[in-house]
Amino acid sequence: MTAARFFSQGELQAIADALGHADIGLSNPEIELLIRSAKMVDPGKTTKRVRIYNAFVESQNSKRNRTHILEFIRLAMAPARHSREPQRFEPMRAALNQALAFAGLAVDETGKLSSGEAATTLPEAQRRARDLRDDMEGRGVHPDVLAFCRAELLADNYFHAVQEAVKSVADKMRCLSGLSDDGAGLVDKSLGGEAPLLAINARSTVSQKSEQSGFANLVKGAFGMFRNPTAHEARIHWTMTKDDAEDLLTIVSLIHRRLDAAHRRPCP
Repeated sequence: MTAARFFSQGELQAIADALGHADIGLSNPEIELLIRSAKMVDPGKTTKRVRIYNAFVESQNSKRNRTHILEFIRLAMAPARHSREPQRFEPMRAALNQALAFAGLAVDETGKLSSGEAATTLPEAQRRARDLRDDMEGRGVHPDVLAFCRAELLADNYFHAVQEAVKSVADKMRCLSGLSDDGAGLVDKSLGGEAPLLAINARSTVSQKSEQSGFANLVKGAFGMFRNPTAHEARIHWTMTKDDAEDLLTIVSLIHRRLDAAHRRPCP
């Protein structure tokens, strides 16, 4: 994560507003601890938003970089910090990502910062989400996929929405199979073998067995494309258009429907 460019005054204000929100934001004791941990100067108690904003401005102006501000955000959004109030994390992350979108940044569900395509207008993220969702509804996609056509997921690019939708497939497979595996191992154990835990057909003919095998390969391919590379590649290198996202989310919708209708064999 580069710290070369500065945050604009408007970006700092929006980020501070999200982190210091009256209902879902950080508390004053948390802000005090985070300012100290990020090695910034504490301007003293005032309103939470103003306290964070002033600390950010002083740090960026005096140090001539945004390194300590980024560290504050990383520390503030560490999931473990929200274990006592888990219901606060996602609303805060959504509000923060809307602010960070203008700087080409986003916080993922693990609390990590990543770079992406910067938003240029206030309604851009909402428009992306609305347009994509309308098209997806027109295609009749699975409702579990529509849940990922949200503004906070599309604030920087379409990749995040597709990535999260693919993760939902793994969650459903674990729920249906009773397994705790992930990735290719989950596919092999739940959809593979002579008596799969999840069978999408009766498997009484060669064609049906081939269909089961092909479906397993389809799911495994989706996992390999959208889960494994993201652990090693920055999302900024993954260019995805709206058309790409629609086609890929339609495939994920197909996978969800086949899983919903699958015959479940009791786990051994």
